Amino acid sequence: MKKRMSKDIEESEELNLDFRKLEKAIEQVKGVIVAVAQDLVSKEVLIIGFINRAALDYSIKYQTAAFWSTSRNELWVKGKTSGEYLELVDIFINCEQNSVLYKVKISNKGACHTKNKEGSPRKSCFYRKIKDGKLLFTEK
Repeated sequence: MKKRMSKDIEESEELNLDFRKLEKAIEQVKGVIVAVAQDLVSKEVLIIGFINRAALDYSIKYQTAAFWSTSRNELWVKGKTSGEYLELVDIFINCEQNSVLYKVKISNKGACHTKNKEGSPRKSCFYRKIKDGKLLFTEK
């Protein structure tokens, strides 16, 4: 069963953070670490997800960012359904070896599965900011 975020969350200006995400991920699947995808040129953070050994091995082998979907409990190759692949340039490991940083190039228009007002994928999943307790869209 493919589970999608609700438009009420993705397009909302109401602050409703999921502070149980890590708990839910741990309940669903074991053996994951955090992975951050960062645009090689702009340095903008595009996506934060999880990887396990299978996702890391896929990413290394195919030089494309892959993650482990904790909600679907399966390999998630970014762009496989949308065409918005993230070409992997480098993988950095943090000092404690418990998270990774993917340095990537966006292959098409954006990295987020949500769309902007023009119907194009948003460049980053971080398209809102908190101001006065509300979410404000930052895209133009």
